[in-house]
Amino acid sequence: MKLRLVLSATALAFTAIAANPVFAQMNMDHSKMGMAGMAGMAGMPSMTDGEVRKIDKDAGKITIKHGEIKHMDMPGMTMVFVAKDKALLDKTSVGAKIQFMVTNENGQMTVTDIQPVK
Repeated sequence: MKLRLVLSATALAFTAIAANPVFAQMNMDHSKMGMAGMAGMAGMPSMTDGEVRKIDKDAGKITIKHGEIKHMDMPGMTMVFVAKDKALLDKTSVGAKIQFMVTNENGQMTVTDIQPVK
């Protein structure tokens, strides 16, 4: 009976530790993390297909429905990005199909290039 109690308590303690976000972050697979200056993730940055959903030129932001961003190990989704240069936003319009380059600059997803799809 004591052994069962000890095993149950141990299992409960491991469950509590594993559920802790700090512990989970410590156990995260860091092998995909690149150097700070390398877009935040390992792998060579590449262009990603997307569709412009919204442009806020004053704030320098663009909302893009995009496919997988492979070099950042990110699945397809719709999200807001910051434009590295607001002039990039003049290269496109809402509803346009684009290819774009994104990097992680100081924790902020930043579009560094936009090209229209022909």
